Amino acid sequence: MLSFARGLILFLAALVAIVSALSAIESNEWWIRIWDFPRMQILATGTVLIIAALVVNHRHRIAISMVLGVACAWQLYCIYPYTPFVPTEVAMVDKKLSNSASCFSALSLNVYQDNLDYARTERLIARENPDLLILLETDDRWAQALKRRLDDYPAVAARVLNNTYGMIVATRLKARRMSVQVLTEPGTPSVFAFLETREGTPFKFVALHPRPPNPANDTEERDAEIAIAARLAARTPGATLAIGDFNDVAWSHTSQLFKRIGGYLDPRVGRAPYATFPAGWPLLRWPLDHVFISPEFVVRSVRVLGDVGSDHLPIATNVCLAPAAGRSLNDAPAAPDDADQEDTRQILREYQEDTREDAEERTKGKN
Repeated sequence: MLSFARGLILFLAALVAIVSALSAIESNEWWIRIWDFPRMQILATGTVLIIAALVVNHRHRIAISMVLGVACAWQLYCIYPYTPFVPTEVAMVDKKLSNSASCFSALSLNVYQDNLDYARTERLIARENPDLLILLETDDRWAQALKRRLDDYPAVAARVLNNTYGMIVATRLKARRMSVQVLTEPGTPSVFAFLETREGTPFKFVALHPRPPNPANDTEERDAEIAIAARLAARTPGATLAIGDFNDVAWSHTSQLFKRIGGYLDPRVGRAPYATFPAGWPLLRWPLDHVFISPEFVVRSVRVLGDVGSDHLPIATNVCLAPAAGRSLNDAPAAPDDADQEDTRQILREYQEDTREDAEERTKGKN
């Protein structure tokens, strides 16, 4: 039994070291990029293995501890900004200190297309009563099931699809313009809008849901959609709010690039990861659902809500568009440097090359 335990420790330690090394490689290959996601779980596993190697007096315990120490240090370096041990970059304000006319609530949920428990989501919307509602993976059945709730909203932008990438955005705020746009593939819509708070202050809103990395998809399309969205938001001046299931974790290179190119701040920094997926496995969750704000906003609250039958947990936020307070209380967003601009151009080049190659293959197949 002791021999088996030592062998298992050695095997798992090698696995932790390998996937940690893979996660440090900048690549679009899905089997590399997936290791961006479980960094908290890899860190916890590595820490347990160090203790286990010492407890069972493994003959390779020094080597194992050193290798795992490096792997754990790398994982901790990546997720450390999303802990309470660093300063926050977004101010959290008391309701008494904010003008209610400048504030509004938002609720975002990937409903999970195959989830048929429509009533739980309907009750969630009724209870939260958000001013801005973002629903992802909405197909025809979901649109019909939630029609009564959606009818309460005067402005709705929707692209209902049966491919798990449908999107509905509804708002009670005044909408100057709302449009469904396709940034990359036709089957993955995004919503861009120009909205106003109740006191009449305008802001831009972006909702995203790109495809995740998996054996059928490397990350060229996802990264390109995120990069294009960041560029579009930054192209015109003014406050911006971006919400959605990015199918990317907060600490990834792509999400960090999105922040810098778009001029965003992240309310999770200095607080917690606010992990939302997978809903049914608390110890395996990571932060896939995001709320990014420009520095003109301050935040009243950010909450991950309870399970409503989806594979994602809902995320609710209450923000206030108060430019003077925001610039005074928030950190200034990190400005993109030349390397960021080149990374963005490289992402778009790789996506264009991949798209061209796919088109050529389809043409060959027809011939």
